[in-house]
Amino acid sequence: MITQLTARYILGFDGTQHVLVTDGHIVLQDDVVLYVGTGYDGPVDERRDFGQSLITPGLIDLDALTDIDHMIFDSWPTPETAPGLQWSRDYFENRRRDVFTPEQRQTVRRFALAQLALHGVTTYMPIASEIHSSWAETFDELKGMTETSLDIGLRGFLGPAYRSGINVTDDDGQRVILFDEEEGRKGFEDALRYLDYAAELDHPLVTGVLLPCRIETLSDELMRSTAGAAVERDALVRLHCLQSPAEDGFLTRLTGRTTLEQLVDSGLLDARILIPHGIVIDALEPGATEDGAPLDVLARKDVSIIHCPLTSFHYSSALKSFDAFKAAGVNMCLGTDSFPPDLIKGIDVGTHLARLAEKRLDAGKISDFFDAATLGGARALRREDLGRLSPGAQADLMVASLSDFRDGTLEDPLRTLVLNGSARNVTDTYVAGRPVVVDGALPGIDLEALRAEGQALFEQMVAAYSERDYRGRDAGELFPGVYPSADGVREAVRIEEGAAQ
Repeated sequence: MITQLTARYILGFDGTQHVLVTDGHIVLQDDVVLYVGTGYDGPVDERRDFGQSLITPGLIDLDALTDIDHMIFDSWPTPETAPGLQWSRDYFENRRRDVFTPEQRQTVRRFALAQLALHGVTTYMPIASEIHSSWAETFDELKGMTETSLDIGLRGFLGPAYRSGINVTDDDGQRVILFDEEEGRKGFEDALRYLDYAAELDHPLVTGVLLPCRIETLSDELMRSTAGAAVERDALVRLHCLQSPAEDGFLTRLTGRTTLEQLVDSGLLDARILIPHGIVIDALEPGATEDGAPLDVLARKDVSIIHCPLTSFHYSSALKSFDAFKAAGVNMCLGTDSFPPDLIKGIDVGTHLARLAEKRLDAGKISDFFDAATLGGARALRREDLGRLSPGAQADLMVASLSDFRDGTLEDPLRTLVLNGSARNVTDTYVAGRPVVVDGALPGIDLEALRAEGQALFEQMVAAYSERDYRGRDAGELFPGVYPSADGVREAVRIEEGAAQ
């Protein structure tokens, strides 16, 4: 099957970098790109013209939300309410449970994967909160998500998240980490089982990977087991770390080693690890790139940093700095790690955070960030056939409309999309040559019905916070509205009037 797609702008790849083709076309043959340019005159079975649009490689999200919500709550609570977002000690020791049934959890996955697809993501590595589970993710849960992912048509690098500890709010409101080594071993066994499952499945859109949780929730045993399995099976590992001073302080107190020393000692740096965030490393400090310094270690070990600008921004932090990491030879990728999973918005925020960090207007080039969302992600995944549109590459692409009046006037198409638009400009995507998003919809999925199901599950999730809160506060107290409700205001007025009489 040969398909020709035309558009006002196409972002091709010349073997070295992305290049802009005006009034061009891209030709797909089954699951690969056959041609990108303006002069193709070969046979075509199907043609689609996208008009005033930009066709680019599909976005690669390596910290992709596959949950019902992972930002709108935990990005704004006050110090008083924040401890209520974690488990209490009593909940850990006596009452932990799954908030959702297995069937409901699969609906959550479908909701989240639909969001990824509609936001232009074609390749993803998942992240989800474990706080709503009795411990972490299971093999069966990821097997079900794999089936959903294939049904939608996304390219996934998948595995169940696992851990041996969890952040808990103690009775005095202080954060501690409590461990259950047996749960960690069971989770690791499920992760290995999934690697076997993915290998046996042998599907081009599914790759098994190891996805341990945050580094401070892993025992020494679990980290070393993960490193050994990754090297033995040549499996990718992603581990959230280098993301807060609290993490580093906890590991130093627990093990006598910093986060980076722990990564070295465990052997994980020999596995070409992917690290989301990395914001505790100040790449602008003098000596940051000297022999043995953090950036030197990361670059020599071919570590990939998954920068999540939206998450950093919401948590009042910034990578210091994207440009300095890149200049030091560290492979830079992008992730959303939040809702909405909008990498276009993430690029916009990321470029501005880079300027603030560097204190210069020419920092954080859009091209560098877009490279991270495509070529950098492909390099981290060891897939040179992804993240680019050139002959022989996988036919993974997104189409973003630039015809909406609200986008304003058109300057450079990519810069206009990033600065004036968002991933909601995406109208169509293809993965391995198959249409996934078509005219802003997902064929075969009733988005209105799925949205209603998602809302009901979200409200169920919200209600469950009270049973975990160390003080038993209800959702209204933990998550007050931006303004008080009108009913509450009227009641207060009536009370005041009655008192005056």
